[in-house]
Amino acid sequence: MTLKNKKILLVIGGGISAYKALDLVRLLKKKSADIKTILTKSGKNFVTPLSISALTKSKVYEDIFDANNESEIDHISLSRWADIILVLPATANFLSKLKSGRAEDLATTVILASNKDIILVPAMNVRMWLHKATQENFKTLVGYGYKFIGPTSGEMACGEYGEGKMSSPRQIFSYLSTYFKNKNFLKKKNLSALVTSGPTREYIDPVRYISNESSGKQGYEIALALSKFGIKTTLIAGPSVTNTHKGLKIKKVKTADQMLLEVKKLLPVDIAICAAAVSDFKPKFTNKNKLKKDEIGPIKLKKNIDILNYLGKNNKLRPKIVVGFSAETNDLIKNSMVKLREKYCDFIIANDVSKKNTGFNVDYNKVSFIDKKGKIETISRNKKSYIASIIVKKIVDNFLINDKNIN
Repeated sequence: MTLKNKKILLVIGGGISAYKALDLVRLLKKKSADIKTILTKSGKNFVTPLSISALTKSKVYEDIFDANNESEIDHISLSRWADIILVLPATANFLSKLKSGRAEDLATTVILASNKDIILVPAMNVRMWLHKATQENFKTLVGYGYKFIGPTSGEMACGEYGEGKMSSPRQIFSYLSTYFKNKNFLKKKNLSALVTSGPTREYIDPVRYISNESSGKQGYEIALALSKFGIKTTLIAGPSVTNTHKGLKIKKVKTADQMLLEVKKLLPVDIAICAAAVSDFKPKFTNKNKLKKDEIGPIKLKKNIDILNYLGKNNKLRPKIVVGFSAETNDLIKNSMVKLREKYCDFIIANDVSKKNTGFNVDYNKVSFIDKKGKIETISRNKKSYIASIIVKKIVDNFLINDKNIN
């Protein structure tokens, strides 16, 4: 049974849809899920602790510091106990709190302290949902790694009709069943991935080199998003400012040759995503000593080995999915589709680097996701963390859809 013994921490927020939490609890308990609940202060206006505890057969948590439970710190113990945290209804105010990282009560503190997937179920008036601030909060939270169920369109308690209606308990139940089914599948598959990021430096002498403006931020965010799916991920990072994150293995390199060597060491892997801006050329000769100005003449170059091409055409150790990035300044889609075919990629990410507010060395990006059949999906300008979450979800979905052994 998919949901049997799964530990679900249910946070009940302050909205009229809170009463639907009781129906969801009934559905989950029928499948032997283990449920604990946090009832927010505003949530108490719609459901009572007694009704919740009667269904869950367990204590309802309300206060951040419980005088009757001094031996445990609830916001830590609850966040570690859960397999997932589910928030319903997630109001516009609650989304705003999470976006700014506020930890003002037990619910927000547990979420901020959690290392598990957090699923938000929004419910609010259509105008509130479509407001620019709410939509910006939504996109930011997706970039942070939060998952969403809904909202749907329909008639609301206020009498208006539109998007913002909370998903039904059965829709939420179906999502959770699929979530754990896919999670079990990915765990059994024990998937591994490598991601390349940043520039490379091709040295002319000890202090001079050929390079580019890549910051490595997009590749880092992609590697982080893969690891959040439970995929064993190694980031091979060129000389750029790269954060560190627990659970993400990072190999730092400088030259294209070093990057290629680390790629070869990691094979075989299931997924390879080449987000690095690898220098196409390197000097034929690297001087051991710094050259004087009058000693620098024409620099003879030779081609670097194309890492994406190496992976795409590797008959013996080719990853199941090979994804390339195509950094272009003109004819973006045309040039990217040529690269997709020539490098034998499964997907190519077309990236216009001619814009100052997206692409190289900024926190935002705008890309087009292209598959082997030529299907193009544009991901509008947003933070690179958000772009990464969309890209990785598409790649993971590809595994789930195409694997015939999923039960």
